[in-house]
Amino acid sequence: MAEDVEVELDSARKRYEFKKTLEKLAEKEGSGTELITIYIPPDKQIYDVTAQLRDEFGQCANIKSKQTRTNVQSAISSILSRLKYYDRPPASGMAVFCGTVKLGGDRTDMDCTIIEPPEPVNLYMYRCSSNFELEPLQQMLVEKEVYGLIVIDRREAYIGFLRGNRIEPVSGITSTVPGKQRKGGQSAMRFQRLRLIAINEFYKKVADRANEIFLAEPDFYERFKGVLIGGPTPTKDEFESGNFLHHELQKRIIGLFDVSYTNESGLSELVDNASDALRGVEVMKEKVVMDRFFKELVKDEGLSSYGEESVRKNLEIGAVDTLLLSAVLRESRIKIQCQNCEYSREETVKVAPGKKISDVEIGICPKCSAPVYIEEETDIIDELAELADSGNTKVMIISDDFEEGAMLYNAFGGVAAILRYRTGY
Repeated sequence: MAEDVEVELDSARKRYEFKKTLEKLAEKEGSGTELITIYIPPDKQIYDVTAQLRDEFGQCANIKSKQTRTNVQSAISSILSRLKYYDRPPASGMAVFCGTVKLGGDRTDMDCTIIEPPEPVNLYMYRCSSNFELEPLQQMLVEKEVYGLIVIDRREAYIGFLRGNRIEPVSGITSTVPGKQRKGGQSAMRFQRLRLIAINEFYKKVADRANEIFLAEPDFYERFKGVLIGGPTPTKDEFESGNFLHHELQKRIIGLFDVSYTNESGLSELVDNASDALRGVEVMKEKVVMDRFFKELVKDEGLSSYGEESVRKNLEIGAVDTLLLSAVLRESRIKIQCQNCEYSREETVKVAPGKKISDVEIGICPKCSAPVYIEEETDIIDELAELADSGNTKVMIISDDFEEGAMLYNAFGGVAAILRYRTGY
């Protein structure tokens, strides 16, 4: 179980890094149609890509603007020099973004970024534009949580999936349970016993089919979030309380919901009736840890800390059990160095949207009045997470999709912690 939690945390960190990279690429802009985007699926041959690039290099002679022509050819040359290190695309394919980007004023810089996406790239694309084409990668940030759906009564059952907002029917099962009216020639008690046996066998049949379908889902432990069960009372209650499902599915049952239909159309009714429960499940793990933080916060001697300065000091002495960072936190930790003397300092700055770290006002050296410069820049989440890793501290990146998550950013600056022991910070 501990390993599963660690995988979830690592996944959240990787997702944040991926999202942050796309945000930075979205801010980059070229003077003309000179920014090149290439998507290479895993089954594409690298030599086919390089052959097209060489052909495009020759076609650049037709570009009227000398500056644009030169910049596009430089970008193609830069991509070719990087692709020569690949015999084949990575397992999920790759995306290449390269071109001369504007830095402000008359300054430009050649920027080349290669991304190995978290999911397979399913298209090949070559495009020149004034911006990078990010839509295929941004689609990968859309939540792809999967829920299992079961609608059941004593006559029939239907099994399906909820993938994002899409309902996917999979399999229907018909019951052989006899009606309540017995035929002649058998006692009422015997008929009732046979009927209960048939009901039990039908529940087993439905559960076996559900187990087969749901447990075969790729990345089950990462993406499969739970099971919704719909039907009339008492059927759905009997099915749930009888523990017919595999234990991994049984413990993931989110709730039982009344539905009128138990055929394919019942799946849609189940999702509609479970809408409130589904909203809560998406952020349940984050809500649990935020509730724990708030409980510690209101105690007289509670094990909580918030604000970057306080949390940083607690991290440095190893007092933090869980570090809470807002997913919408966009700040940088910079190291400032004097050009003349040995003066240096570190501080955290917020870069406004559309601005760059070089636009931040950093003043002059307070010792010798010489100019200072930014020697090093690190994303604040990366920097604090690395500090947490060195102290064996759990890191949770909290979304702002729910009230407590929004409070982390709005009321506590996006940085908080649950402590191992009380400190003076």
